[in-house]
Amino acid sequence: MLNGISANVLILGLVSFLTDVSSEMIYPLLPLFLTSVLGAGPAFLGVIEGVAESTAALLKLVSGIASDRVRSRKSLVFSGYALSSVARPLVAAATSAGAVLAVRFADRVGKGIRTSPRDALIADSTDPALRGKAYGFHRAMDHGGALVGPLVATLLLTWFVKDLRTVFWLAAIPGGLAVLLVAVRVRETERRQTANGSFLGFVPRGRLRRYLFVLLIFTLGNSSDAFLLLRAGELGVSVARIPLLWTFFHLVKMAGSTPFGSLSDRIGRRWVIVAGWGVYALSYAGFALATTEAACWLLFAVYGLFYAMTEGVEKALLADLVTPQERGGAFGWYNFAVGVGALPASLLFGFLWEKVGRGAAFGCGALLAAVAALLLLTVVGETRREPFLDNGP
Repeated sequence: MLNGISANVLILGLVSFLTDVSSEMIYPLLPLFLTSVLGAGPAFLGVIEGVAESTAALLKLVSGIASDRVRSRKSLVFSGYALSSVARPLVAAATSAGAVLAVRFADRVGKGIRTSPRDALIADSTDPALRGKAYGFHRAMDHGGALVGPLVATLLLTWFVKDLRTVFWLAAIPGGLAVLLVAVRVRETERRQTANGSFLGFVPRGRLRRYLFVLLIFTLGNSSDAFLLLRAGELGVSVARIPLLWTFFHLVKMAGSTPFGSLSDRIGRRWVIVAGWGVYALSYAGFALATTEAACWLLFAVYGLFYAMTEGVEKALLADLVTPQERGGAFGWYNFAVGVGALPASLLFGFLWEKVGRGAAFGCGALLAAVAALLLLTVVGETRREPFLDNGP
């Protein structure tokens, strides 16, 4: 399973696993903490998440371009993980909703700094013929952390502690281990830096621009998964079973990410992505038509396959489309496009659900996925993958 996974990719996968354990020990409990302990309302929770994610999207663009112009991508990766790992547990000391906003802002700044340089470093450290597997492995580790984190928090609250603040402080442990791994075990790869010029001089062109446009079209139909949890409640999934459904969902994503990434190395990236977007369209149509809880569980499994088939493979295709000197900037634009498209996607979905009906909302998402799949096949071609020179340790 790990054949072809370089030391850097393995360590970065472990780092993402530990970071997500830390993050998911806190994130599912944050709404309860804000409302029951700090007395904030749902509207302020929306403000917190909106500010946090918008900040991260913009910084992913800036840090990606910067990583092509500095000697060490690792320094940006380390800085981002360190900032998040220091800031995140400080929510335990918050005495107001404003303090939580400041902590979430700092956490997302860290994510914005590290994400694009890390994705570029994975490409720098991987044979192009195995990029799909490498990115799939990384996503699998990330989903593994998202699965374990809530279970750890549940275990702590059930058997060991009764205070949410204590759980938040304990989340510093896996976060600190992740930062230590980056500092000690991640290695910079030898590469040629981008020539000096205007900082935002790298603007996507050609197939890269067309690919980002197609991704934006798909993202506009890919609303927040919170709507699926709302639909699950309508279909009879009780509040007590929602965490189990969410854990099952992450398990499917984790199990499928590496195999589908490897498949893209053999048959081509576009075909796996198109199949994944087709699975997405089918699952959204299914959520609109479902009438039973059993159907809901099946649809969450199918929806998890969509993530497994696309998350890592989309990044592998992006790396195929650019030169090594443009990778950071390309990942910056990729993460920016996906982040910018996420907000209007959820607004559109919510509007359609409320004003027209859930069938229209889910149908719109399925339609945009089908349009994006057709465009991917027609305007973005497969690429030749450059020879891999293993200049790492």
